[in-house]
Amino acid sequence: MLSETLSQGLANYRIGPKIRALRTGKSLGLTQLGSHTGLSAGMLSKIETGQVVPTLPTLMRIALVFGVGLEHFFEESEEPLLEVIRAKTRIRLPNTTETMPSFFFESLDFPVNDRPLEAYLAEFLPRTSSTEPHDHPGVELIYVITGEIEITIHDETHKLGARDSMYFESQYPHSYKCSGDDKATAIVVAAKGDE
Repeated sequence: MLSETLSQGLANYRIGPKIRALRTGKSLGLTQLGSHTGLSAGMLSKIETGQVVPTLPTLMRIALVFGVGLEHFFEESEEPLLEVIRAKTRIRLPNTTETMPSFFFESLDFPVNDRPLEAYLAEFLPRTSSTEPHDHPGVELIYVITGEIEITIHDETHKLGARDSMYFESQYPHSYKCSGDDKATAIVVAAKGDE
């Protein structure tokens, strides 16, 4: 099992998307590539989606099929960054490890690495406490889809309803709370600032 640091470092090379680009560029299906490499279509799919990190011998098998060297997978990519994140693959996480979280969130841009912004779909639960005030470099934009949310910043509470939005500098302590009787959903976008 790879450590999180090693996994993150390898993920930055985007080996899976590079393999997928080579495969689709040659109009090969996963099964066809599997017959050339001796790997199962399922394993190749997991490698392409980043669920499995290939060993060097496995990567060499794939490289030989496409006539590229191993260095192809470790060079900076010239192709534009594009990632489709399917709803069914998103992971829903609570904002806290406590028994009653204030909200759940799903990343809308994972597994893109080194992204200048992070976007989330957040579901705020009614009759829960405000989140702990927190701050981080950069700015945030919140767009409320359904329900009502209160955002407290600069000792002032702002109540937002459906289709309202709010932009603020996030280096100041801020907190969120569902203020209605029903759950609230929102898109939260955080752009990174200087650390």
